[in-house]
Amino acid sequence: MSGPIVVINPNSNQAVTDGLDRSLAPFRLAGGPQIKCVTLAEGPFGVESQVHSDQVVLPLVNLLKQHKDASAFVIACYSDPGIDACRSVSPVPVFGIQESGVLMALSRADRIGIVAISGASEKRHRLYMRRIGVTARVAGERALNMTVDESARGTGTFARLQQIGRQLIDDGAEALVLGCAGMAVHRAPLEQDLGIPVIDPTQAAVAAALGTVLAKLL
Repeated sequence: MSGPIVVINPNSNQAVTDGLDRSLAPFRLAGGPQIKCVTLAEGPFGVESQVHSDQVVLPLVNLLKQHKDASAFVIACYSDPGIDACRSVSPVPVFGIQESGVLMALSRADRIGIVAISGASEKRHRLYMRRIGVTARVAGERALNMTVDESARGTGTFARLQQIGRQLIDDGAEALVLGCAGMAVHRAPLEQDLGIPVIDPTQAAVAAALGTVLAKLL
């Protein structure tokens, strides 16, 4: 039996972690690795700026070092904060949800759309997508203009997701990526409503981690 896949929520909002845990229930296979969701206590209540993203890097590195039995890590924040630092010290694979979510969406469609939390996130996302070389296939990115907490628990979140999703479809998107781990609970109903693939990036990252770990067991 391999060690757990450790999914780290870099913000300190336990409600977001609880939502991640529920969304990952289908990935907990009999005989497969445990999927453990943990909260970074030192993190901000929501990772909503470049400063927030930068300030969690060292705490993430320290948290990785505490899970010596892990078979893989997932950084469950759409900015993939600290991914290079974490990969530099981890003896096992480290997956970021932005990278994994975008790559999963590109396997389902030619052009994709990104649903951001806020307009302030868009530049950070755009720089990262340029780094991984996918900007030519991004039809657009549009923001909910909500906090991370509102996206997870707000009563008007789904209606706003429907509105933004339809705008991205008008922009040419054939699949959507939810640009925050807090939106996980809305993935399935939004996909049904819009009629195109909607990718929850944490599920995409855990799927990649799970495949990697299971392949090693062959």
